[in-house]
Amino acid sequence: MGKSNRFSPEVRERAVRRVQEHRVEYPALWAVMESIAPKIGCSAQTLHECVKRHEVDAGLRGGVSSGERDRIKALKREAQELRRAKEILKLASAFFAQAELDRRFKSRGRLSTSTGSSAGSNRSARSRGSSRPVICATPPSRRIPPCAVPAPSAMRP
Repeated sequence: MGKSNRFSPEVRERAVRRVQEHRVEYPALWAVMESIAPKIGCSAQTLHECVKRHEVDAGLRGGVSSGERDRIKALKREAQELRRAKEILKLASAFFAQAELDRRFKSRGRLSTSTGSSAGSNRSARSRGSSRPVICATPPSRRIPPCAVPAPSAMRP
């Protein structure tokens, strides 16, 4: 389960201010937190985390500030969305490329079978007295032999 923000930013700010005001009255920082935390209604550890976060945001302590942390979180979320979109596009591209190859293969098969016998269709058409020879839609130089079509597994990197 995620963190719950039980205390509003105003309450946290007021608690941090009180810790900073009473720091000189106690020998250790932890003693200040143990005395103020019950008055606010939180544990000393929770108050210590609020004080540390305030010091980081103010630049008094090293670390990533709240603004930077939010920006990093947003950038990570955007990068994840882009990775998902890229994967979807890659799969869609492979799907449509395979569909295009299937379409070409089927249309090439229909052209050769629709004109009669594929082996001697020109001769048989002439011998029957037809004045026009049967022409294939794809010129021989552009025809793709079936073995030249890459397998679907070869398309994926």
